[in-house]
Amino acid sequence: MTAKEIRQAFLSFFESKQHHVVPSAPIVVKNDPTLMFTNAGMNQFKDLFLGEAAIKYSRVADTQRCLRVSGKHNDLEEVGIDTYHHTMFEMLGNWSFGDYFKKEAIAWSWELLTEVYKIPKEKLYVTYFEGDEKEGLEKDQEAYDLWKQYVDESHILPGNKKDNFWEMGDTGPCGPCSEIHVDCRTDEEKALVDGAILVNADHPQVIEIWNNVFMQFNRLKNGSLQSLPAKHVDTGMGFERLVRVLQEKTSNYDTDVFQPMIQFIAEKSGIKYGADEKTDIAMRVMADHIRAISFVIADGQLPSNNKAGYVIRRILRRAVRYAYTFLNFKEPFLNQLVPLLAEQFKGVFDELISQQDFVQKVVLEEEVSFLRTLSTGIQRFEKYQASNDVVEGNFAFELSDTFGFPIDLTELMAREKGWSVDLAGYEQALKKQKDDSRAATAIDTSDWIVVNTEEQSEFVGYDDLEIETEILKYRKVKAKGKEQYQIVLRQTPFYAESGGQVGDTGRLEDHSRQFWVDITDTKKENGLTVHFTDILPDNLEGKFWAVVDEDKRVLTEDNHSATHLLHAALKQVLGKHVNQKGSLVNADYLRFDFSHFAKVTDEELAQIEVIVNQKIRQNIKLKEQRNVPYQDAIESGVTALFGEKYGDFVRMITFDDHFSKELCGGTHVKATGQIGSFKIVSESAVAAGVRRIEAITADKAEQYFLDQRKELGHLKALLNGSKDLSASVQALLDENAKLKKEIEKSTIERVNTLKHEIVHHVRGINGINLIAKHIDLQSADAVKNLAFSLKDMVDNLFLVFTTEIDGKPGITVMLSDHLVKKGLNASNIVRELGKEIQGGGGGQPFYATAGGKNPAGLKVVLEKAESFIPHH
Repeated sequence: MTAKEIRQAFLSFFESKQHHVVPSAPIVVKNDPTLMFTNAGMNQFKDLFLGEAAIKYSRVADTQRCLRVSGKHNDLEEVGIDTYHHTMFEMLGNWSFGDYFKKEAIAWSWELLTEVYKIPKEKLYVTYFEGDEKEGLEKDQEAYDLWKQYVDESHILPGNKKDNFWEMGDTGPCGPCSEIHVDCRTDEEKALVDGAILVNADHPQVIEIWNNVFMQFNRLKNGSLQSLPAKHVDTGMGFERLVRVLQEKTSNYDTDVFQPMIQFIAEKSGIKYGADEKTDIAMRVMADHIRAISFVIADGQLPSNNKAGYVIRRILRRAVRYAYTFLNFKEPFLNQLVPLLAEQFKGVFDELISQQDFVQKVVLEEEVSFLRTLSTGIQRFEKYQASNDVVEGNFAFELSDTFGFPIDLTELMAREKGWSVDLAGYEQALKKQKDDSRAATAIDTSDWIVVNTEEQSEFVGYDDLEIETEILKYRKVKAKGKEQYQIVLRQTPFYAESGGQVGDTGRLEDHSRQFWVDITDTKKENGLTVHFTDILPDNLEGKFWAVVDEDKRVLTEDNHSATHLLHAALKQVLGKHVNQKGSLVNADYLRFDFSHFAKVTDEELAQIEVIVNQKIRQNIKLKEQRNVPYQDAIESGVTALFGEKYGDFVRMITFDDHFSKELCGGTHVKATGQIGSFKIVSESAVAAGVRRIEAITADKAEQYFLDQRKELGHLKALLNGSKDLSASVQALLDENAKLKKEIEKSTIERVNTLKHEIVHHVRGINGINLIAKHIDLQSADAVKNLAFSLKDMVDNLFLVFTTEIDGKPGITVMLSDHLVKKGLNASNIVRELGKEIQGGGGGQPFYATAGGKNPAGLKVVLEKAESFIPHH
């Protein structure tokens, strides 16, 4: 079976078991502060496990793009070294939300593996949770008894809490699990060692392929376990490992998932895959890493220097380093794998093929930049002087942190020089950085305290800005030394930050409206609307009034609706390739990032502004459609954003059916006329192929035009009420140019006069001609011209000029070439003399200048000049 057939067989099997097949969630996580990337198939269903969202389908199956390179699940350094770890991988999963449990999950996993995929039963081992006394958890007897129906008892193995109790993090949904392992060794190897003792022992040929997690508990902050409202099944099967088993390979990288890319790399590098372990690892790293890089970029996260962007930059740089060091790719190459990858996932994850050019150009730009950095780092290493032939740990860390050198590359370069690396010092510096980073971002979150039991919280803010409500639960949160509270309301008009729109602020008033607490922010967490406040109400029970800051909301809506108009105008002016790559919408301004590979010209910006303002003046009414079937929306020609997770039903925002139609959860104006006016204030580059426009609307745009008018009035007053400003300014510029020419002419004449005067005051000392003089010239260029003229006129010249231009003291030193050859250095001399005027400078050995703060020191400078002349 091919990889595509294997994937489809899984999804079709669970469809036949009444599972609803859902698309993969984006790999970049939004609205969950505990995660940067989707690292397990269950992430997108977390709110369902916690009972915080309504269950639409009780049985679900999917293939989920996952990334494990940060936090608890960090496999990055193993990737490429072994045969089965990956940065991005696909997790095939089937899920039950309060429907079936262990019996069906175990039966179906066995049926699929042995009857559909035809894996020989004797190759398979299963594990169950043996219990844990400390946790008060009993052995999972039910799972054991169920497995006995299918598997010989010698192949049913107990597992400890580490291996057989699945937890997503320090807190959250968890439960006992039952893994399925496969023994891919030869018959000869099996005869020598029993496979049972190699399960969970990191043997490269005895590997876990599927994990059935039985979600029963929620891990609380205090470490205790609380039963979940309902029991769920969460299974995950590593797609790449499954393909390896079914295609009877000894490595994931030998399957048709990776081989097309590996063979392409081998062909382009001229190195055969399988010829040498070092080059094999490099090819595996590249083939693996380009998948993670490409999908993260396609899902809307660009490489950058912080958070998720930094993680993806590190992965990209790791791939480039291996290509550079072991495959001799000194020019950008990684980007050439993107088209191959896009074609491979066509029909599975079409996000990549539809953005292929964009992703490839972003990767190329990153490669160009990093290869430059890598070259600088190598030069830095070449200049480094090792003490006792040992590279200091701090220097090795600097190479890693600043220049992207992995420690093994530093060790390799050190060995070539006969040096070693202080690895203990390197690890210490690395640990310090990690500890500092962890401390800076640490968030201490308490468990939820329930005030009122109720079904899910409901957002009503599209229709109301003030409602009567109750507090469902709250918790304390501590970050960067600041203590805050998070509150969940039964119904809320507060919009939670998402889709680029900032969260609402406002007040939570008690029912008498005499007392209130300020809501300082509103965010989403796993679909839950969380309100931030610095203090809690005195009495948490009873009724409250939730009141949104209306002025701020209205201005934010102006900017949000303007981004929709801007997006449509950009497509109209620049082309259909324009896609949103990020946005920020608040009460003050809007920021819109979009894909485009050239600077937007002033003419194009003017055209875009005109279109948006025309649409505002037309006062187009908002057409809002809620709960539209996703497929119907897409077929209607709506603009959907890459990297967003859309459900089966979506909300459509339309301003004129033929102009702007987008999927959007944000809040908007009722008609475009409310926006007032639109003004672009800046256009810039954000990253390769991504431009940024910042703009203002409504009162901010009005103020902008008032300020411009005021400035214009001021200019007119300065120009004696001129009616034609352009002509008046041009006349001033012409006059200024004329005066400059006259000054230049006068200065040249002054320099000519001075040089003939000065040449008669040369002092001969030990065969050297000294000129030390204060010059009354008000142009640094004139002083320089005078010095060079005297150099041509006087042999063995040692010249020191002092000047005072616009009240600032200056020093000029000029030496003849003969004196430079004898060892004198103008740069060194000027630095010493500069101390007298509380300043410094430098330059070339024959000519140097200095500036300072103390004009009183200029006299001393001239007196000291002679002391630099050798007296022998």
